[in-house]
Amino acid sequence: MRRTDPHGATTIVAEARSSGLTFLWLTAVVVALDQLTKAAIEQSLGLYQSVVVLPVLEITRYHNTGAAFSFLADAAGWQRWLFTALAIIVSTALVVWLRRIDRGDTALASSVALILAGALGNVIDRLRLGHVIDFIHFHWGEHYFPAFNVADSAITIGAALLLLDAWLEAR
Repeated sequence: MRRTDPHGATTIVAEARSSGLTFLWLTAVVVALDQLTKAAIEQSLGLYQSVVVLPVLEITRYHNTGAAFSFLADAAGWQRWLFTALAIIVSTALVVWLRRIDRGDTALASSVALILAGALGNVIDRLRLGHVIDFIHFHWGEHYFPAFNVADSAITIGAALLLLDAWLEAR
């Protein structure tokens, strides 16, 4: 995938244009949407304040100091730095992976870009606030699914696309 000019210098721009790095626009849009929705929640709702949207959906402001499903949320604070470091390492690996994906492999590049967006959206919160803002809260009767946000949704959709792409590739 590396291209060189007649003098042997690597043309990084040409490489980026032919790789999955062109899907970083998707990452940027999702990170922006994630941060905008979280800012709107911060401005309009107090902690644990809730607005009923549908009989099965509430918008409720939560602060998650843990990982998915509030894993390690009750730890002494060290988890903030652990999860931040993990997200940065994973994000770096995802950018390297995007660089190696052919631009034409839309499903794979989109899935990696979405997972990257989710990781970055939540790491921004951890660095800025010390916690992640979650607010989408589904339930069925008294049975509540853990609250999540746009970044978490991007990770989930990206992972599903990744699995679908792998399944289709195997066929």
